[in-house]
Amino acid sequence: MNKMIARFPEQLGEALHIATGISLKKHSAPFRSVFISGMGGSGIGGNFVQEFARPYCKLPVVVSKGYHAPAWVNKHTLAICSSYSGNTEETLSTFDQLLTTGAKIVCIASGGQLIERAKALGLDYVQLPGGWSSPRACLGYSVVAQLGVLRAAKLIPQKLFTQVKGAQKLLLRDDEAIQKKAKKIAELLVDKTPVLYAADNIEAVAVRWRQQINENAKMLCWHHVVPEMNHNELVGWRNNRPDVAVVWLRNRDDYDRTAVRMNINKEIVEHFTGSSIEVWSKGKGAIEKAFYLVYLGDWTSYFLAELRNVDAIEIKVIDYLKAELAKI
Repeated sequence: MNKMIARFPEQLGEALHIATGISLKKHSAPFRSVFISGMGGSGIGGNFVQEFARPYCKLPVVVSKGYHAPAWVNKHTLAICSSYSGNTEETLSTFDQLLTTGAKIVCIASGGQLIERAKALGLDYVQLPGGWSSPRACLGYSVVAQLGVLRAAKLIPQKLFTQVKGAQKLLLRDDEAIQKKAKKIAELLVDKTPVLYAADNIEAVAVRWRQQINENAKMLCWHHVVPEMNHNELVGWRNNRPDVAVVWLRNRDDYDRTAVRMNINKEIVEHFTGSSIEVWSKGKGAIEKAFYLVYLGDWTSYFLAELRNVDAIEIKVIDYLKAELAKI
């Protein structure tokens, strides 16, 4: 896992090259919506794309993590099905339903049934490099390929890819410092239940941290976003919780009212737990900042696994679940 995490900056470069070659066959109707289907590492890739595209894409972008396509999908929808393995059963189920909608379907995978079906039906597809044993380590491929599809559909500008390139340079330059910081964060979290808070426009970062801590470190944790948590979860901070450690994921350019809220929230929460840390992003744009925090979080999850003496790659309980499902 440490080798796969270390390759993330390199993966961004490879993904940019793949995205450059993405083109789409002409569709019969103009696009009025974007639908992304994916689970796990591919699903969170969709969440990042949704956030990165929001300031530029004039169409609604909806991410689905389940078995079903919504009723509103039609011939005016650009539908992206993303699964690193190409065999994710929820995504394949959604794909089958999309075939009857008239939507423009684009498949993203390293192989598997998704690519086979796309080829057989003459659909657009993006084939990712194979050989990665943990799909969650392929976030760069997932995000940049999905962005590449949106660019090919003329829904987002080229400058987003310039930011991806900037993120790659930033991570390579700060690699040593990022790992050093990740070790310190892991030491704070190791004997606690991590709680992650972030501004609502970077919720994908908090979800990524949670998922990586779940899978790599084999720990439960939770996340929420500001300002929404101010209308519910904040009231739950009522008793001392020495078993909880809070990580505040922050950008220097968070919306000013959100930043004020987070400062007040931090003051309130620290009455009930002595374990609280602010983690600030680095970078010039939204993508650079997000990928900086992603890389830091991935390393944090790995160092947590080391401190807990668990195998960061092992996911036996998910393998068991899939085996039981296969019997039915």
